[in-house]
Amino acid sequence: MLTPNQVKNKINDLTMHLVREGLADDQNFAFQRGGSRSAEITFPEADSVSVALRDLPYDEIYDELSQNRAYNLKLLDGGLIQMMYAFGNRTLTKHRLAFFSSPHIDEFQNNPEIYLEDEIYADVVARNIVAFPIRFDYDSQDGAHQELVHPKSHLTLGQYQNCRIPVTAPLTPEHFMDFILRNFYHTAFTQFADNSPSFSGSFSDSIVQSERGLIHMTIPQ
Repeated sequence: MLTPNQVKNKINDLTMHLVREGLADDQNFAFQRGGSRSAEITFPEADSVSVALRDLPYDEIYDELSQNRAYNLKLLDGGLIQMMYAFGNRTLTKHRLAFFSSPHIDEFQNNPEIYLEDEIYADVVARNIVAFPIRFDYDSQDGAHQELVHPKSHLTLGQYQNCRIPVTAPLTPEHFMDFILRNFYHTAFTQFADNSPSFSGSFSDSIVQSERGLIHMTIPQ
């Protein structure tokens, strides 16, 4: 089981690596709030993430998060990365890992040479791309888990309130960033993967047997 300090260090190591690789141009480093037994790993301006739960058009949600710098990382194409973890009695109790792709693709179409120079962003500046948020949530607290309805660890696509695709376990920061870069920034992932921090540690499975009978995602152990 990873400790709060280990998770904080993983987030900050990834942050520094992505900046060095030229995949991000703004960042807020993670910090720990609380002690070793009960702790929260968060970032400055994290209180602004609640706007993502409001009934607003996606571009307005994105703009408010961006303007408030409510993210760990802002990628070169405008994509926002958020990673937040909470621990109780030295055990992971919650996490919120979110990716908000930029809805303002036209801005990048006006200066494509900036984004296509290394073919890093070839996939994300195409005009047929639809921007939408992706969120991995984990919550082990009493009353939060409802078998088959609200898995402890789940993936939400878009802003669909009842979209909770079961996930076998909580995600480490490396698992989350690997998923985002590998699937949405393929050429960027190739660059990132060459010298990326090595994977180490994981969280225990949280999925129940009935949820394994559904289409679900498996987190490597």
